[in-house]
Amino acid sequence: MALNNTYEARLVQQETAVGAGLQILLLALLGTAIGMGPAGWLTGLAFAVATWAVLSRALHRTRPRSFGPANRVTLGRATLVGGVTALVADSFQDSPPVTLFVGLTAVALILDGVDGKVARATGTSTPLGARFDMEVDAFLILVLSVYVSMSQGPWVLLIGAMRYGFVAAARVWNWLNAPLPPSMARKTVAALQGILLLVAASGYLPYSATFGVVAVALGTLVWSFGRDILWLWRTHRADQAAVGELLELEFVAVEREPEAVAS
Repeated sequence: MALNNTYEARLVQQETAVGAGLQILLLALLGTAIGMGPAGWLTGLAFAVATWAVLSRALHRTRPRSFGPANRVTLGRATLVGGVTALVADSFQDSPPVTLFVGLTAVALILDGVDGKVARATGTSTPLGARFDMEVDAFLILVLSVYVSMSQGPWVLLIGAMRYGFVAAARVWNWLNAPLPPSMARKTVAALQGILLLVAASGYLPYSATFGVVAVALGTLVWSFGRDILWLWRTHRADQAAVGELLELEFVAVEREPEAVAS
């Protein structure tokens, strides 16, 4: 049995290595197609190595029996995000071809709706898969916000940084780590961010319209995060009040116990 588990672990690790290899292949294709510069190459390679290292560590910690079909879809999407990241890094020197940039990003966004369905259809939903999917989404939004900020201004970076700011705040205020109830509105707002940023990044709209699209993206995201933070705060206060009442009741009971014994 131990040998079988070791063999399966090796297969899982091999899949992450294949993902890194595909990332390098995509970078080579992009480099050949557009003559990508050193910034794009280095950023794309750094993304590939970081993805492989973090995912391998997470798999080693959770020890799944198999990588799973849904994670393969997410890994493929991460490969596309790595390509988009390389193009954005390269854009500081030369603007990437719009068709190529929009195509890679659009496919990555479309696949965002596929991995979850595959996980549910195959019964392979796992906390690791959900976290992997969320991190790929968040990083793509960050990369797109960086690209759009070059034409619209640094305020656009708030869209990409908001989720990471929330994670950082949760390390200080533990009540932000409490689980949130399911929300279709939250999912819709999250999905809209990629779509609206891609529309803004495409350059098909005039400046004023692009500004409006990005403003809508930021406004809906602030509303979604604000609503969730308010819910977490109220829940935290309610839990504190409940604990306080319980402690008060226990204190009263302890005070009354000697009186009952004396009588």
